[in-house]
Amino acid sequence: MHKNILDQDWDAPSLLRFAFPTIIMMIFMGLYTVADTVFAARLINTDALSAINIACPVINVTVGLGTMIAAGGNALISGKMGAGKNREAKEDFTLLVLAAGGIGLLLFGAGAVWTDELVYGLGASERLFPYCKEYLETLFFFLPANMIQTVYSNLFVTAGKPGMGFGLSVLAGLMNLVLDYVFIGPCGLGIRGAALGTGCGSLIPAIAGTVFFIRNKGGLSFTGPKWKWEVLKESCLNGSSEMVSQLASAVTTFLFNAAMMDLLGENGVAAVTIMIYSQFLLNTLYIGFSMGVAPVIGFAHGSRNRGRLKKVFRICIGFIAASSLLIFAGAWRGGPYIVRLFAPGTSEVCRIAADGFPVFTCSFLFCGLNIFASAMFTALSNGKISAALSFLRSFGLLAGGILLLPRIWGIAGVWLAVPAAEGILFFVSLWLLRRCSKRYGY
Repeated sequence: MHKNILDQDWDAPSLLRFAFPTIIMMIFMGLYTVADTVFAARLINTDALSAINIACPVINVTVGLGTMIAAGGNALISGKMGAGKNREAKEDFTLLVLAAGGIGLLLFGAGAVWTDELVYGLGASERLFPYCKEYLETLFFFLPANMIQTVYSNLFVTAGKPGMGFGLSVLAGLMNLVLDYVFIGPCGLGIRGAALGTGCGSLIPAIAGTVFFIRNKGGLSFTGPKWKWEVLKESCLNGSSEMVSQLASAVTTFLFNAAMMDLLGENGVAAVTIMIYSQFLLNTLYIGFSMGVAPVIGFAHGSRNRGRLKKVFRICIGFIAASSLLIFAGAWRGGPYIVRLFAPGTSEVCRIAADGFPVFTCSFLFCGLNIFASAMFTALSNGKISAALSFLRSFGLLAGGILLLPRIWGIAGVWLAVPAAEGILFFVSLWLLRRCSKRYGY
Protein backbone atom coordinates (compact mmCIF):
# COMPACT_ATOMS: atom_id res chain seq x y z
CA MET A 1 0.00 0.00 0.00
CA HIS A 2 1.22 3.51 -0.87
CA LYS A 3 2.31 5.32 2.28
CA ASN A 4 1.26 8.94 2.70
CA ILE A 5 4.28 11.25 2.63
CA LEU A 6 2.93 13.05 5.72
CA ASP A 7 3.05 9.80 7.72
CA GLN A 8 6.70 9.65 8.80
CA ASP A 9 8.92 10.33 11.80
CA TRP A 10 10.18 13.85 11.26
CA ASP A 11 13.51 15.31 12.29
CA ALA A 12 14.81 18.82 11.60
CA PRO A 13 16.46 18.07 8.22
CA SER A 14 13.50 16.08 6.86
CA LEU A 15 10.95 18.69 8.02
CA LEU A 16 12.95 21.54 6.55
CA ARG A 17 13.38 19.63 3.27
CA PHE A 18 9.63 19.09 3.15
CA ALA A 19 8.85 22.76 3.89
CA PHE A 20 11.66 24.13 1.69
CA PRO A 21 9.74 24.12 -1.63
CA THR A 22 6.85 26.01 -0.01
CA ILE A 23 9.28 28.51 1.54
CA ILE A 24 10.91 29.16 -1.84
CA MET A 25 7.48 29.28 -3.47
CA MET A 26 6.38 32.03 -1.10
CA ILE A 27 9.64 33.94 -1.52
CA PHE A 28 9.16 33.90 -5.30
CA MET A 29 5.55 35.00 -4.84
CA GLY A 30 6.88 37.84 -2.72
CA LEU A 31 9.48 38.72 -5.33
CA TYR A 32 7.07 38.91 -8.20
CA THR A 33 4.58 40.84 -6.07
CA VAL A 34 7.30 43.35 -5.25
CA ALA A 35 8.36 43.39 -8.92
CA ASP A 36 5.16 45.27 -9.79
CA THR A 37 6.06 48.08 -7.44
CA VAL A 38 9.74 48.21 -8.41
CA PHE A 39 9.02 48.33 -12.16
CA ALA A 40 6.17 50.79 -11.63
CA ALA A 41 8.37 53.12 -9.60
CA ARG A 42 11.39 52.87 -11.88
CA LEU A 43 9.76 52.70 -15.32
CA ILE A 44 6.75 54.97 -14.68
CA ASN A 45 7.07 57.16 -11.56
CA THR A 46 6.50 57.09 -7.81
CA ASP A 47 2.86 58.14 -8.31
CA ALA A 48 2.32 54.74 -9.92
CA LEU A 49 3.93 53.20 -6.83
CA SER A 50 1.49 55.09 -4.62
CA ALA A 51 -1.44 54.04 -6.82
CA ILE A 52 -0.62 50.35 -6.45
CA ASN A 53 -0.72 50.74 -2.68
CA ILE A 54 -4.03 52.63 -2.87
CA ALA A 55 -5.43 49.64 -4.82
CA CYS A 56 -3.80 47.08 -2.51
CA PRO A 57 -6.83 46.57 -0.19
CA VAL A 58 -8.75 45.05 -3.13
CA ILE A 59 -5.96 42.53 -3.64
CA ASN A 60 -5.88 41.82 0.10
CA VAL A 61 -9.58 40.93 0.13
CA THR A 62 -9.19 38.63 -2.89
CA VAL A 63 -6.15 36.85 -1.46
CA GLY A 64 -7.87 36.66 1.91
CA LEU A 65 -10.91 34.88 0.50
CA GLY A 66 -8.75 32.42 -1.43
CA THR A 67 -6.43 31.77 1.51
CA MET A 68 -9.36 31.37 3.90
CA ILE A 69 -10.83 28.60 1.73
CA ALA A 70 -7.39 27.06 1.11
CA ALA A 71 -5.97 27.13 4.64
CA GLY A 72 -9.21 26.13 6.34
CA GLY A 73 -9.85 23.44 3.75
CA ASN A 74 -6.24 22.28 3.99
CA ALA A 75 -6.61 21.52 7.69
CA LEU A 76 -9.88 19.70 7.01
CA ILE A 77 -8.54 17.69 4.06
CA SER A 78 -5.20 16.76 5.65
CA GLY A 79 -7.05 15.70 8.82
CA LYS A 80 -9.35 13.41 6.82
CA MET A 81 -6.39 11.97 4.95
CA GLY A 82 -4.71 11.31 8.29
CA ALA A 83 -7.86 9.49 9.42
CA GLY A 84 -7.89 7.40 6.20
CA LYS A 85 -10.98 9.09 4.70
CA ASN A 86 -9.45 9.66 1.25
CA ARG A 87 -12.72 9.68 -0.71
CA GLU A 88 -14.20 12.40 1.50
CA ALA A 89 -10.97 14.39 1.22
CA LYS A 90 -11.25 14.38 -2.61
CA GLU A 91 -14.91 15.42 -2.53
CA ASP A 92 -14.16 18.29 -0.16
CA PHE A 93 -11.21 19.40 -2.28
CA THR A 94 -13.32 19.50 -5.46
CA LEU A 95 -16.06 21.47 -3.73
CA LEU A 96 -13.62 24.04 -2.36
CA VAL A 97 -11.94 24.65 -5.74
CA LEU A 98 -15.33 25.20 -7.38
CA ALA A 99 -16.33 27.58 -4.57
CA ALA A 100 -13.11 29.59 -5.01
CA GLY A 101 -13.66 29.92 -8.77
CA GLY A 102 -17.28 31.00 -8.25
CA ILE A 103 -16.32 33.67 -5.74
CA GLY A 104 -13.66 34.94 -8.16
CA LEU A 105 -16.27 35.36 -10.88
CA LEU A 106 -18.56 37.31 -8.53
CA LEU A 107 -15.70 39.62 -7.55
CA PHE A 108 -14.82 40.19 -11.21
CA GLY A 109 -18.41 41.20 -11.99
CA ALA A 110 -18.72 43.53 -9.00
CA GLY A 111 -15.35 45.15 -9.65
CA ALA A 112 -16.08 45.78 -13.32
CA VAL A 113 -19.32 47.61 -12.46
CA TRP A 114 -18.12 49.76 -9.54
CA THR A 115 -14.48 50.55 -10.37
CA ASP A 116 -14.74 54.36 -10.11
CA GLU A 117 -16.61 54.30 -6.82
CA LEU A 118 -14.11 51.81 -5.42
CA VAL A 119 -11.07 53.88 -6.39
CA TYR A 120 -12.45 57.04 -4.79
CA GLY A 121 -13.53 55.07 -1.72
CA LEU A 122 -9.97 53.81 -1.27
CA GLY A 123 -8.77 57.40 -0.90
CA ALA A 124 -7.12 58.10 -4.27
CA SER A 125 -6.38 61.75 -4.92
CA GLU A 126 -7.25 63.29 -8.29
CA ARG A 127 -3.58 62.90 -9.24
CA LEU A 128 -3.56 59.17 -8.44
CA PHE A 129 -7.07 58.30 -9.70
CA PRO A 130 -6.18 57.42 -13.34
CA TYR A 131 -3.32 55.16 -12.23
CA CYS A 132 -5.53 53.31 -9.72
CA LYS A 133 -8.38 52.88 -12.18
CA GLU A 134 -6.19 51.43 -14.95
CA TYR A 135 -4.51 49.03 -12.54
CA LEU A 136 -7.72 47.67 -11.01
CA GLU A 137 -9.69 47.49 -14.28
CA THR A 138 -7.07 45.15 -15.69
CA LEU A 139 -6.54 43.10 -12.54
CA PHE A 140 -10.26 42.30 -12.14
CA PHE A 141 -10.16 40.07 -15.25
CA PHE A 142 -7.77 37.68 -13.51
CA LEU A 143 -9.53 37.35 -10.13
CA PRO A 144 -11.05 33.87 -10.77
CA ALA A 145 -7.64 32.46 -11.77
CA ASN A 146 -6.01 34.16 -8.79
CA MET A 147 -8.51 32.61 -6.38
CA ILE A 148 -8.00 29.12 -7.81
CA GLN A 149 -4.20 29.31 -7.85
CA THR A 150 -4.26 30.44 -4.19
CA VAL A 151 -6.13 27.26 -3.28
CA TYR A 152 -3.74 25.11 -5.31
CA SER A 153 -0.63 26.70 -3.78
CA ASN A 154 -1.77 25.51 -0.33
CA LEU A 155 -2.94 22.06 -1.41
CA PHE A 156 0.03 20.96 -3.51
CA VAL A 157 1.77 20.28 -0.18
CA THR A 158 -1.17 18.24 1.11
CA ALA A 159 -1.17 16.29 -2.17
CA GLY A 160 2.45 15.34 -1.44
CA LYS A 161 3.79 17.50 -4.31
CA PRO A 162 5.42 20.53 -2.65
CA GLY A 163 8.02 20.56 -5.43
CA MET A 164 5.34 21.13 -8.05
CA GLY A 165 3.97 24.13 -6.20
CA PHE A 166 7.50 25.46 -5.99
CA GLY A 167 8.19 24.92 -9.69
CA LEU A 168 4.96 26.57 -10.81
CA SER A 169 5.53 29.54 -8.50
CA VAL A 170 9.04 30.03 -9.85
CA LEU A 171 7.74 29.84 -13.42
CA ALA A 172 4.88 32.23 -12.65
CA GLY A 173 7.25 34.63 -10.92
CA LEU A 174 9.69 34.65 -13.82
CA MET A 175 6.83 35.15 -16.27
CA ASN A 176 5.55 38.05 -14.20
CA LEU A 177 8.98 39.68 -14.06
CA VAL A 178 9.49 39.39 -17.82
CA LEU A 179 5.97 40.53 -18.72
CA ASP A 180 6.11 43.44 -16.28
CA TYR A 181 9.20 44.76 -18.04
CA VAL A 182 7.85 44.07 -21.54
CA PHE A 183 4.39 45.54 -20.92
CA ILE A 184 5.55 48.59 -18.96
CA GLY A 185 8.75 49.27 -20.93
CA PRO A 186 8.83 48.35 -24.64
CA CYS A 187 5.03 48.11 -25.00
CA GLY A 188 4.48 51.39 -23.14
CA LEU A 189 1.32 50.19 -21.34
CA GLY A 190 2.20 51.95 -18.11
CA ILE A 191 0.53 50.76 -14.93
CA ARG A 192 -1.92 48.65 -16.95
CA GLY A 193 1.12 46.62 -18.01
CA ALA A 194 2.00 45.93 -14.36
CA ALA A 195 -1.48 44.52 -13.78
CA LEU A 196 -1.30 42.45 -17.00
CA GLY A 197 2.03 40.95 -15.91
CA THR A 198 0.64 39.98 -12.52
CA GLY A 199 -2.54 38.53 -14.00
CA CYS A 200 -0.77 36.46 -16.65
CA GLY A 201 1.56 35.13 -13.96
CA SER A 202 -1.40 33.82 -11.93
CA LEU A 203 -2.75 31.92 -14.96
CA ILE A 204 0.22 29.55 -15.01
CA PRO A 205 -0.32 27.80 -11.63
CA ALA A 206 -4.11 27.97 -12.10
CA ILE A 207 -4.07 26.12 -15.45
CA ALA A 208 -1.23 23.72 -14.60
CA GLY A 209 -2.75 22.93 -11.20
CA THR A 210 -6.10 22.12 -12.77
CA VAL A 211 -4.46 19.70 -15.19
CA PHE A 212 -2.47 18.07 -12.37
CA PHE A 213 -5.45 17.52 -10.07
CA ILE A 214 -7.50 16.09 -12.94
CA ARG A 215 -4.79 13.52 -13.72
CA ASN A 216 -3.53 12.77 -10.16
CA LYS A 217 -5.63 9.63 -9.72
CA GLY A 218 -3.41 8.04 -7.06
CA GLY A 219 -3.65 10.88 -4.54
CA LEU A 220 -5.57 14.07 -3.89
CA SER A 221 -7.53 14.80 -7.07
CA PHE A 222 -10.81 15.99 -8.52
CA THR A 223 -13.82 13.75 -8.20
CA GLY A 224 -17.58 14.17 -8.40
CA PRO A 225 -18.33 17.05 -6.00
CA LYS A 226 -20.88 16.71 -3.22
CA TRP A 227 -22.54 19.82 -1.89
CA LYS A 228 -21.73 19.93 1.80
CA TRP A 229 -22.62 23.21 3.42
CA GLU A 230 -20.89 22.09 6.61
CA VAL A 231 -17.59 21.61 4.72
CA LEU A 232 -17.71 25.15 3.32
CA LYS A 233 -18.72 26.52 6.68
CA GLU A 234 -16.01 24.65 8.60
CA SER A 235 -13.34 25.57 6.04
CA CYS A 236 -14.27 29.25 6.17
CA LEU A 237 -14.46 29.29 9.96
CA ASN A 238 -11.20 27.39 10.37
CA GLY A 239 -9.44 29.57 7.81
CA SER A 240 -11.04 32.75 9.13
CA SER A 241 -7.76 33.86 10.71
CA GLU A 242 -6.23 34.10 7.24
CA MET A 243 -9.22 36.11 6.03
CA VAL A 244 -9.06 38.31 9.11
CA SER A 245 -5.36 38.80 8.49
CA GLN A 246 -5.92 39.92 4.89
CA LEU A 247 -8.90 42.11 5.77
CA ALA A 248 -6.79 43.67 8.48
CA SER A 249 -4.02 44.25 5.93
CA ALA A 250 -6.58 45.97 3.72
CA VAL A 251 -7.75 48.19 6.58
CA THR A 252 -4.26 49.00 7.85
CA THR A 253 -2.99 49.72 4.33
CA PHE A 254 -5.90 52.13 3.91
CA LEU A 255 -5.06 53.76 7.27
CA PHE A 256 -1.35 53.97 6.42
CA ASN A 257 -2.19 55.61 3.10
CA ALA A 258 -4.59 58.06 4.73
CA ALA A 259 -2.08 58.99 7.46
CA MET A 260 0.78 59.55 5.01
CA MET A 261 -1.41 61.40 2.50
CA ASP A 262 -2.35 63.76 5.32
CA LEU A 263 1.22 64.20 6.59
CA LEU A 264 3.34 64.14 3.43
CA GLY A 265 1.03 63.76 0.41
CA GLU A 266 1.68 61.39 -2.50
CA ASN A 267 5.40 61.06 -1.64
CA GLY A 268 4.46 59.84 1.84
CA VAL A 269 2.16 57.19 0.36
CA ALA A 270 4.98 56.04 -1.92
CA ALA A 271 7.37 55.79 1.06
CA VAL A 272 4.96 53.72 3.15
CA THR A 273 4.38 51.51 0.09
CA ILE A 274 8.09 50.67 0.13
CA MET A 275 7.80 49.69 3.82
CA ILE A 276 4.71 47.53 3.34
CA TYR A 277 6.10 45.62 0.37
CA SER A 278 9.51 45.20 2.02
CA GLN A 279 7.79 43.77 5.09
CA PHE A 280 5.75 41.37 2.95
CA LEU A 281 8.85 40.18 1.07
CA LEU A 282 10.87 39.56 4.25
CA ASN A 283 7.92 37.86 5.95
CA THR A 284 7.53 35.33 3.13
CA LEU A 285 10.08 33.06 4.84
CA TYR A 286 7.84 32.73 7.90
CA ILE A 287 4.67 32.44 5.81
CA GLY A 288 6.18 29.76 3.56
CA PHE A 289 7.55 27.76 6.48
CA SER A 290 4.23 27.92 8.34
CA MET A 291 2.33 26.84 5.22
CA GLY A 292 4.84 24.07 4.56
CA VAL A 293 4.62 22.48 8.02
CA ALA A 294 0.84 23.00 8.45
CA PRO A 295 -0.12 19.70 6.71
CA VAL A 296 2.40 17.84 8.89
CA ILE A 297 0.87 19.35 12.03
CA GLY A 298 -2.66 18.69 10.76
CA PHE A 299 -1.84 15.06 9.88
CA ALA A 300 -0.19 14.37 13.26
CA HIS A 301 -3.17 15.93 15.01
CA GLY A 302 -5.68 14.00 12.88
CA SER A 303 -3.89 10.70 13.54
CA ARG A 304 -3.64 11.55 17.28
CA ASN A 305 0.15 11.10 17.33
CA ARG A 306 1.07 13.45 20.17
CA GLY A 307 4.70 12.39 20.31
CA ARG A 308 5.22 13.32 16.68
CA LEU A 309 3.33 16.59 17.12
CA LYS A 310 5.53 17.56 20.07
CA LYS A 311 8.72 16.85 18.12
CA VAL A 312 7.54 18.82 15.07
CA PHE A 313 6.52 21.76 17.26
CA ARG A 314 9.96 21.97 18.90
CA ILE A 315 11.70 21.93 15.52
CA CYS A 316 9.41 24.70 14.29
CA ILE A 317 10.09 26.94 17.29
CA GLY A 318 13.84 26.53 16.83
CA PHE A 319 13.62 27.45 13.15
CA ILE A 320 11.46 30.50 13.84
CA ALA A 321 13.81 31.78 16.54
CA ALA A 322 16.94 31.43 14.38
CA SER A 323 15.37 32.88 11.22
CA SER A 324 13.91 35.85 13.12
CA LEU A 325 17.36 36.90 14.29
CA LEU A 326 18.84 36.46 10.80
CA ILE A 327 16.12 38.44 9.04
CA PHE A 328 16.28 41.24 11.60
CA ALA A 329 20.07 41.52 11.18
CA GLY A 330 19.82 41.40 7.38
CA ALA A 331 17.07 44.03 7.25
CA TRP A 332 18.92 46.31 9.68
CA ARG A 333 22.09 46.26 7.57
CA GLY A 334 20.39 46.11 4.17
CA GLY A 335 17.62 48.65 4.70
CA PRO A 336 19.15 51.46 2.58
CA TYR A 337 19.76 49.07 -0.33
CA ILE A 338 16.18 47.75 -0.15
CA VAL A 339 14.77 51.28 -0.25
CA ARG A 340 16.92 52.23 -3.26
CA LEU A 341 15.44 49.33 -5.24
CA PHE A 342 12.17 51.27 -5.32
CA ALA A 343 13.26 54.88 -5.63
CA PRO A 344 16.39 56.83 -6.69
CA GLY A 345 18.73 57.55 -3.79
CA THR A 346 18.41 61.31 -4.25
CA SER A 347 14.60 61.36 -4.28
CA GLU A 348 12.37 62.66 -1.49
CA VAL A 349 10.55 59.31 -1.41
CA CYS A 350 13.83 57.48 -0.75
CA ARG A 351 14.77 59.89 2.04
CA ILE A 352 11.42 59.48 3.81
CA ALA A 353 11.54 55.66 3.60
CA ALA A 354 15.22 55.41 4.63
CA ASP A 355 14.57 57.49 7.75
CA GLY A 356 11.83 55.12 8.89
CA PHE A 357 13.37 51.76 7.96
CA PRO A 358 15.52 51.23 11.10
CA VAL A 359 12.46 51.60 13.35
CA PHE A 360 10.32 49.43 11.10
CA THR A 361 12.97 46.67 11.08
CA CYS A 362 12.45 45.85 14.78
CA SER A 363 9.16 44.14 13.87
CA PHE A 364 11.09 41.21 12.33
CA LEU A 365 12.18 40.07 15.79
CA PHE A 366 8.57 39.29 16.67
CA CYS A 367 6.45 38.61 13.59
CA GLY A 368 7.84 35.14 12.83
CA LEU A 369 6.37 33.59 15.97
CA ASN A 370 3.11 35.49 15.48
CA ILE A 371 2.68 34.17 11.93
CA PHE A 372 3.56 30.60 12.96
CA ALA A 373 1.25 30.61 16.01
CA SER A 374 -1.74 31.65 13.89
CA ALA A 375 -0.95 29.02 11.22
CA MET A 376 -0.44 26.31 13.83
CA PHE A 377 -3.82 26.85 15.47
CA THR A 378 -5.41 26.76 12.01
CA ALA A 379 -3.68 23.42 11.32
CA LEU A 380 -5.00 22.15 14.66
CA SER A 381 -8.52 23.12 13.48
CA ASN A 382 -8.77 25.81 16.15
CA GLY A 383 -9.87 28.63 13.90
CA LYS A 384 -11.15 30.68 16.84
CA ILE A 385 -7.76 31.21 18.45
CA SER A 386 -6.09 31.68 15.09
CA ALA A 387 -8.66 34.30 14.08
CA ALA A 388 -8.33 36.01 17.47
CA LEU A 389 -4.56 36.32 16.99
CA SER A 390 -4.98 37.73 13.50
CA PHE A 391 -7.68 40.13 14.66
CA LEU A 392 -5.59 41.35 17.60
CA ARG A 393 -2.47 41.68 15.46
CA SER A 394 -4.04 43.93 12.90
CA PHE A 395 -7.40 45.38 13.85
CA GLY A 396 -6.71 45.59 17.57
CA LEU A 397 -3.05 46.60 17.72
CA LEU A 398 -1.80 47.82 14.35
CA ALA A 399 -4.89 49.81 13.37
CA GLY A 400 -4.97 51.32 16.85
CA GLY A 401 -1.30 52.21 16.59
CA ILE A 402 -1.72 53.89 13.20
CA LEU A 403 -4.62 55.96 14.50
CA LEU A 404 -2.94 56.91 17.79
CA LEU A 405 0.86 57.07 17.45
CA PRO A 406 1.11 59.60 14.57
CA ARG A 407 -0.97 61.99 16.67
CA ILE A 408 1.78 61.83 19.31
CA TRP A 409 5.00 61.50 17.29
CA GLY A 410 4.03 62.41 13.73
CA ILE A 411 5.93 60.46 11.04
CA ALA A 412 7.91 58.52 13.66
CA GLY A 413 4.59 57.26 15.04
CA VAL A 414 3.69 55.80 11.63
CA TRP A 415 6.93 53.79 11.54
CA LEU A 416 6.58 52.70 15.18
CA ALA A 417 3.06 51.28 14.73
CA VAL A 418 4.18 47.94 13.21
CA PRO A 419 6.95 46.95 15.67
CA ALA A 420 4.78 48.00 18.63
CA ALA A 421 1.88 45.80 17.44
CA GLU A 422 4.13 42.82 16.67
CA GLY A 423 5.95 43.12 19.99
CA ILE A 424 2.77 43.08 22.07
CA LEU A 425 1.32 40.16 20.09
CA PHE A 426 4.56 38.20 20.49
CA PHE A 427 3.92 37.80 24.21
CA VAL A 428 0.24 36.99 23.63
CA SER A 429 1.25 34.26 21.16
CA LEU A 430 3.75 32.79 23.61
CA TRP A 431 1.10 32.69 26.33
CA LEU A 432 -1.49 30.99 24.10
CA LEU A 433 0.97 28.40 22.80
CA ARG A 434 1.96 27.52 26.35
CA ARG A 435 -1.61 27.47 27.62
CA CYS A 436 -2.81 25.10 24.85
CA SER A 437 0.19 22.75 24.92
CA LYS A 438 -1.43 20.17 27.22
CA ARG A 439 -4.70 20.21 25.29
CA TYR A 440 -3.02 19.29 21.99
CA GLY A 441 0.00 17.46 23.36
CA TYR A 442 2.81 19.44 21.67
